[in-house]
Amino acid sequence: MTAVGRAVVVGASIGGLLAARALSETFAEVVLLDRDGLPAGPAARRGVPQGRQLHVLLARGRQVLEDLFPGLGAELSRRGAPTVDLHGEVHWYNDGHRMRRAPSTLHAFGMSRPLLEDAVRERVAALPGVRIVTEVEVTGLTTTEDRRRVTGVRTRAGDGRVGALAADLVVEAGGRGSRSPHWLADLGYRPAPEERVDVGITYVTRAYRREPGQLDGLLGALANAMPGQPRGGIVAPQEGDRFAVALSGMLGEQPPTDDHGMAAFAATLPAPQIAELLRTATPAGEPARMRYPASVRRRYERLRRFPAGFLVIGDALCSFNPVYGQGMTVAALEAQLLRTLLRRGPDRLARRFFRRAARVIDGPWSISVGTDLRFAEVAGRRTPTVRLVNAYVHRLHAAATDDPVLGAAFLRVLNLIDPPTRLLAPRIGWRVLRGARPAPAVASAGDGGGQRPSASSMAR
Repeated sequence: MTAVGRAVVVGASIGGLLAARALSETFAEVVLLDRDGLPAGPAARRGVPQGRQLHVLLARGRQVLEDLFPGLGAELSRRGAPTVDLHGEVHWYNDGHRMRRAPSTLHAFGMSRPLLEDAVRERVAALPGVRIVTEVEVTGLTTTEDRRRVTGVRTRAGDGRVGALAADLVVEAGGRGSRSPHWLADLGYRPAPEERVDVGITYVTRAYRREPGQLDGLLGALANAMPGQPRGGIVAPQEGDRFAVALSGMLGEQPPTDDHGMAAFAATLPAPQIAELLRTATPAGEPARMRYPASVRRRYERLRRFPAGFLVIGDALCSFNPVYGQGMTVAALEAQLLRTLLRRGPDRLARRFFRRAARVIDGPWSISVGTDLRFAEVAGRRTPTVRLVNAYVHRLHAAATDDPVLGAAFLRVLNLIDPPTRLLAPRIGWRVLRGARPAPAVASAGDGGGQRPSASSMAR
């Protein structure tokens, strides 16, 4: 296929960079516009306030990025990102139950968000026909006279100059602060139906020096929030011989930022390794706090009217509760989908993309939302099936204390390798019923647990 035309991507963060990679195979010119001045290396920036927080790229996301950028994994390793066996090298605590560890082929990279974004940005910038233009804000869309097709974007430069850039396709990847609903309203289009789940998350991340013997020699630890205990914590390795520790609270819980307060907060978690690390490790940076009020999903696939030549992708399409680490992986899957659809031609692209993207989002969204709905304070519909399956999954975590097959099955679903329904397979169900324990395990410095797939994700 011969590349022709111009595509414009609004936003040069992870979602926008991945979209540009997908577009570069079809369009002769791809222009990314970002209102920030982008750093020359891996560094946090104003337009990505979450960049200082702990980020997780799920195993499925790692696979997709390697498909989009062959050799990226090896490059990240050269730049200091450790590889982690998610089943064998992490203390997982689910609902207070310690998961039994076992060696696995389920691997992830430990790295900061700025390192990943820098590595991806370098590769995208090197693609033929791709330009990244900084310190330019997109203020709206240009269209044909009948407003049925988007023809480009209106811009305002950092020095106040206004202008316009023509495009055959505009992809908005502006993140959680997406302006697409306002731009479309200005053109007379109805807003997309929204699903919103208020969770009131506050999380604090701080980096510490990573030294031998910490975490009992493992590379991570995780304890999830659960009803009656709306607190969680995670430790993950990063480049530069660091551990990043993130403490989270929902429904108004506020993790502190001082040393003593963070250690005391962590001491209330089922994973003792997290509090021990906070008490003994040497800080390698200042703590960063961020608040996340709600998960939001915009249902563009349900609109009967939508302009041609325009797409929305990444967090601008669906913004997930960050404690589940799904956002970057879903953005990668959407970019992979966009590349596939463009190879089949541009006809009715928006309808095809939004419908297929909805299927990509369904699984992780149901995991995220369904898990949040375990908390009585979170508004949402809970069917009898949801309650029944939630009880089943709780028993799975209890049984996974002794049975590594159950732990492996859970981690494959959590990492979006397998669909949530896989946990209901007969061979898994038999092991759950055979091995479940009636009460959470006592916390110790052994194996561990984490956030879990929910009832609604398996009752679909």
